[in-house]
Amino acid sequence: MALHFLVESSTGASIGDVVSLTGAEAKHAAVVRRLRVGEAVTVGDGAGVWLSGTAEEVAPARVDVRITAREVHAAPQPRIVLVQALAKGDRDELAVQAACELGVDEIVPWQASRSVSRWDGPKAVKGRERWATIVREAAKQAHRPWVPEVTPAVSTAELGAMAAHRRLLLLDPTAQTRLTALEPDDRDLVLVVGPEGGISDDELTRLTEAGAERVLLGDTVLRTSTAGPAAIAVLSAALGRW
Repeated sequence: MALHFLVESSTGASIGDVVSLTGAEAKHAAVVRRLRVGEAVTVGDGAGVWLSGTAEEVAPARVDVRITAREVHAAPQPRIVLVQALAKGDRDELAVQAACELGVDEIVPWQASRSVSRWDGPKAVKGRERWATIVREAAKQAHRPWVPEVTPAVSTAELGAMAAHRRLLLLDPTAQTRLTALEPDDRDLVLVVGPEGGISDDELTRLTEAGAERVLLGDTVLRTSTAGPAAIAVLSAALGRW
């Protein structure tokens, strides 16, 4: 499979044009991936445009790709959204990476009441940027035409407001309805994953009163780093993506 790179400026490129990778992307292609002249590559803008081409010039500062084919992929509908509670260590980052590889369309950091990690002030900006970097690299690795958005962190009240226009699904090991029994409709599917200690009783009550549905993923209790990706796999099959 051809190496894949992201260049936001590639949106208007046509067959026969040259698209140039610069900066960190060029260095990654030339030094890390050891791209060579004549190799087939694909280039995307992260928003549906997918270009196929051949490397014409390769240097750490600049890589030129001659475009031979162009496709535009529509955004998936309905969308799968992961609301990932902040977790200690790198568990939330592992969840974000795997979720992107498995096809999530948007990622929402959640400051849950039991989250050990706290995003306050500058740390919130830095945390979101870190997640966005992880998502970008995972999307490249998975050859995804669309790079998922990472939104600012939300509170429980803000999360509850999403239920007004999206289908909010709370992963709860005490729920009676299995996720595999869910019948998707036209609404976006928002998976809510709690931190290490789970979603608190107060949060479960507030969110269900706002219209969220409690769903059971399986008979075992998964870590916060694996629950979201596992649920995304289930929904991907239900939506016919897999």
